[in-house]
Amino acid sequence: MTSRHATVLGGGIGGLTAAAALARHGWSVRLHERQPEIRALGAGIYLWDNGLFALDTIGALTEAADGAHKGPAFEVRAGSGKQLYRIPVNGEGQPRNYALLRDKLITALHKVARDVGVDLVTSSAAVAARPDGTVEFEGGGSESADLVVVADGVHSRVRDSLDLPYRRIRMTQGAARALVPSSPDYLPQADAAKSLEYFHGRRRFLYTPMTSESAYLAFTCDQNDAAMAGGHLDVRAWSRSFPQAARLVEAAAEVPLRWDTFEFIQLAGWSRGKVALLGDAAHAQPPYLGQGGGTAMTNAIALAENVSRRHVSLNEALRSWEASNRPAVEKTQRSSYRMRLLNPLPDRLRDPLLTAIGRSRGFIDSQVRSSHMRPRSSGN
Repeated sequence: MTSRHATVLGGGIGGLTAAAALARHGWSVRLHERQPEIRALGAGIYLWDNGLFALDTIGALTEAADGAHKGPAFEVRAGSGKQLYRIPVNGEGQPRNYALLRDKLITALHKVARDVGVDLVTSSAAVAARPDGTVEFEGGGSESADLVVVADGVHSRVRDSLDLPYRRIRMTQGAARALVPSSPDYLPQADAAKSLEYFHGRRRFLYTPMTSESAYLAFTCDQNDAAMAGGHLDVRAWSRSFPQAARLVEAAAEVPLRWDTFEFIQLAGWSRGKVALLGDAAHAQPPYLGQGGGTAMTNAIALAENVSRRHVSLNEALRSWEASNRPAVEKTQRSSYRMRLLNPLPDRLRDPLLTAIGRSRGFIDSQVRSSHMRPRSSGN
């Protein structure tokens, strides 16, 4: 049987996972990345059970998770430091939540893709795709494939070339992210291993240990917050908002910050002809649940499983893929998007509200439900 060929557009988390999964199912695969090298954008990333399952499926888990931080809990706190609710993780019967450096994850995915025979092409920018499987590139070149996977991010030109109706919301909030050197002086010893998110006013501050050398910080606020104007951190203002984390805030003054405005994207359909879309190009979500990467990887595994079934046409396989996986992905999107409603609440209302609902087993379950997501195909 002649091997079918797939063209994957985008060398990020979703694209590399899709490329490796398709190659493991016997496809010949070429991946195009517009940058001169395949590299990580951003600092750290959470992976819950679904993302870890996807990594294990393609053989990347051992390398990606080597040295990852596996903390005892994720705690949400008021700006004063008072605990509002707690999600235990990584213990027996609890969800897994690993904190990884993004470049470590991308390196592991890159290595697996290369090892299973994916042809990796850099400095190659796709600008359009057609339903017949033709991809057009910057500079005038083109190639054809039996399947095109579009995973080139929230600003995808290829997605827009397909004239697929979609809903896109550019949110009022975003985050500046950074890696800072680790230090025992930042927090009390009892807190140092936990992931902590603090709320104050319309600001959130996230701390997560990453390795023995580094910690991940995220400063979430409105785009027009003067304390983050132009990606510049006003250390005094943020320290006043989060006095319990003032030393961490001060550490961020010495390192580069990367600002991203949050987006929500919902396509009318995940495919057109021979073209399938996944990751932020298809189902971007704000990072309040830490599920952007996990959702992209899980959906990439599901895509490869569906299109690789014997005696099933590509059109039928793509319809099955979307029908089986879209409900869970969109439930995760909606849950994450709804969490923005906490932002405008004054502390005097939000703090007791989070304390009360944090005691509800149903609330905690809703926070980690997406971690149970698994790839689905009609052949399962």
